[in-house]
Amino acid sequence: MQVVNFLKELTKFKSITPDDDGALNYIAVELSDFEAFFIEKEGVKNLLLTKKFSDVGEHLAFGGHVDVVPPGDGWSNDPFIPLEKDGFIYARGAQDMKSGVAAFVNAIKDADFKGSRLSIILTSDEEGEAKYGTLEVLKFMQEKDLLPDFAVVAEPTCDKKFGDSIKIGRRGSINGILRIKGKQGHVAYPQKCTNPVHNFAASLKFLAGFDLDPGDEAFLPSKIVITDIRAGMEVTNVTPSELKIMFNIRNSLQTSLEDVQNYIEKICEGLDYEFSLNQSSKPFLTDANSKIVQKLNESVQKITSVVPEFNTKGGTSDARYFAEFGVKVVEFGVCNDTIHAVDERVSIEELEKLYLVFKDLLENFN
Repeated sequence: MQVVNFLKELTKFKSITPDDDGALNYIAVELSDFEAFFIEKEGVKNLLLTKKFSDVGEHLAFGGHVDVVPPGDGWSNDPFIPLEKDGFIYARGAQDMKSGVAAFVNAIKDADFKGSRLSIILTSDEEGEAKYGTLEVLKFMQEKDLLPDFAVVAEPTCDKKFGDSIKIGRRGSINGILRIKGKQGHVAYPQKCTNPVHNFAASLKFLAGFDLDPGDEAFLPSKIVITDIRAGMEVTNVTPSELKIMFNIRNSLQTSLEDVQNYIEKICEGLDYEFSLNQSSKPFLTDANSKIVQKLNESVQKITSVVPEFNTKGGTSDARYFAEFGVKVVEFGVCNDTIHAVDERVSIEELEKLYLVFKDLLENFN
């Protein structure tokens, strides 16, 4: 099947963030009948391919990234020379997410689409800061009045078997740094010191692993997860002058940045402290009854005979940017058991089925 050869060619590009290494040009040539816009900002290369099919119907887009994380050491083969072995293709980016890109590019080439417009949005900066990638393309599309109605981001979403998971949303991510102030001194004279560890100890249980909301059928609870905690100078005779706690919250729609700020202020009342919060991504949820969810669900079941779970599990992705622009977006792709790992690989059977799912979706989206 052509999609297999296409993936092999795509994985030969050493497209480590933010360098696309020519992968975007390669894809543009494959879809030469689409209008191509190369959008570059701050060294990040992006590609928008778009084609009008009709004056009626809806605009469907596929989104993805061609950049990959560094391969690391210990590979059984050159990570940028794809190896086909025992029904798998081994290469950096094979699962995350050049398989998804290969599947929708080939599906678009082969399908008889009856909607109004098809677009492909690709970036070389998803694995990095993701500030100048998909977001910039969507801004460009908004300026040109080309925002899609629906989008599929082909991230590797499946868990145990291909077809078992469609992501209809994602949690947001809030990073925090809390500093409890004290007064350093000799450990033998604690009355002359202000020990920030002692002062905050009773409140730690309200921070470490604390659920800010109960969650719901779509989202897990918004839990405070401590990622680093430290104080002092690693000696036993000096009390610390400051306690520093770093934490992350994967937040649902029930908990906002303002909610977190108010909560931290509440548990630190009476203490000398300072803190900062940064929301790197916002949560979103696409209605499970929306056309894109239901049509994709039908295609997945038709091709795989598996009933997918609709969920919002995992980290963040560029799907969040589509949601910010009012685009109804879902994510679906191959299993994600070797992403970012040494000897990353993708099942050829999954790749071919993903192509068929996308082809069926395109041909039945009217």
